Amino acid sequence: MPLPLELLRTTPPKERADAARNRTAILEAAATLFAQHGVEAVSMDQVAAAAGVGKGTLFRRFGDKSGLATALLDTRERVLQEAILHGPPPLGPGAPAEERLTAFVNAYLDYLLEHLALIRMSETSSPAARYRIGAYRFWHRHLAILLTGTPDPDHTAHTLLATLGAEHTAALLPELGEQRIRAGLLHLTHSLTQHPKTPTPPPHPTPQNPPHDNHATP
Repeated sequence: MPLPLELLRTTPPKERADAARNRTAILEAAATLFAQHGVEAVSMDQVAAAAGVGKGTLFRRFGDKSGLATALLDTRERVLQEAILHGPPPLGPGAPAEERLTAFVNAYLDYLLEHLALIRMSETSSPAARYRIGAYRFWHRHLAILLTGTPDPDHTAHTLLATLGAEHTAALLPELGEQRIRAGLLHLTHSLTQHPKTPTPPPHPTPQNPPHDNHATP
């Protein structure tokens, strides 16, 4: 049985006070450097120096830059998850499923475009990294619930999330632009909630009388 959505949301780590202070200093330094220079241009050494911690501390806590990116995204993800669970409709509870799907796509795309470089790094650090991120299970479960009544909600939720992948969006953005990407996603979302009509079978051909032989003997 799938876990309730509330149990899948991202939760902050529990740690000692000194470890929490180091974590906060590191994340604040990383956020500042990434904003100033871009994610790709900043090294882990620069983050450690700006945070005032040793490189060993940084690498033990986050592993590499993709781990740092994932940690930076945790807070942003929790804001969106809280809005889905307890915020006002249509993103939060209380609106029809189709309206909530549309609201989610708009809100997630806003989040994705604002943090595209970070999300791309966290999702592509290793093969299938995106699907091991805890937040992905939350987004998938939320969509599968909203897609209840469609032929295969679990698969359809994965399909919709595939179009919201950071690598996919980053590749399309220069060619299509934000407006076309958003319009296409909303059109796809709407189509997923429309139950296909049963095709009408073609009419049977009208039986034809056998041809009359004008040369037949009476």
